[in-house]
Amino acid sequence: MPTILIIEDDTDLRRMLAKLLQREDFRVLEAGTGLEALQILDYYIPDMVITDIIMPDQDGIGTINELKKVYPEVKIIAISGGGRMLSKDYLEIAKILGAHYTFSKPFDTRLFLEKVHELMNLQESGNNHPQ
Repeated sequence: MPTILIIEDDTDLRRMLAKLLQREDFRVLEAGTGLEALQILDYYIPDMVITDIIMPDQDGIGTINELKKVYPEVKIIAISGGGRMLSKDYLEIAKILGAHYTFSKPFDTRLFLEKVHELMNLQESGNNHPQ
């Protein structure tokens, strides 16, 4: 069963995404911050990471940067609702650092699930680049 790590400081959103993904037959790990996620990654390497950008401790940009250095094969989806900069600016940086897809909150969950499945299918076929 493919595993997805959700890194999101908004507990309600994190739980909603976890339930959504579990219904799609994914194993889900959850972290409330980037630092908590990095601790999980010491013990388990997921197939995909879905990370918020604006979080306490370590933000999603730092987390994506660390992930790509240590686990370059992990698929990444970045999500953001904004903050000090515009959400699209953060998401553009996330894409430059290696996020495969980005979503601004709120986002269409059907499109989100479509992209999750697309990335997981690429992983199963051995292809590392989205079309």
